Amino acid sequence: MSNRINISSGAKWEEIFGYSRAVRVGNVIEVAGTTAVDENSEVVAEGDMYAQAKYVLQKIEWAIQEAGGQMSDVVRTRVFLTDFGLFDELARAHLEVFGDIKPASTAVEAKMVDARMLVEIEATAIVMDVDNAK
Repeated sequence: MSNRINISSGAKWEEIFGYSRAVRVGNVIEVAGTTAVDENSEVVAEGDMYAQAKYVLQKIEWAIQEAGGQMSDVVRTRVFLTDFGLFDELARAHLEVFGDIKPASTAVEAKMVDARMLVEIEATAIVMDVDNAK
């Protein structure tokens, strides 16, 4: 059986809800739904979809790296946004990170826990270098 690695970001919701920012089992890394909330539980870049998406993707990159992977290992993203009218801003941020990687992706309009949050992104990465586990 593969070892399991739980990655915590220290967010208060991890203890309240009972989840990890990311989990690695074998060569698969799953990153939980990630929003633009900083280490003080404050929403970042209120009203700015592009800035929130960039912030979220940086948090995802941190989690994947903590789990021994890299963004080029991402094979799938799942994006939840509050308003499809803001899709172009979201797409620009996603393209800047994944333009050459081109993971499978899904975008769904959804309501967030906090109305100031415009986007939530999940990611799945498959690390081909299994020896790279922490």
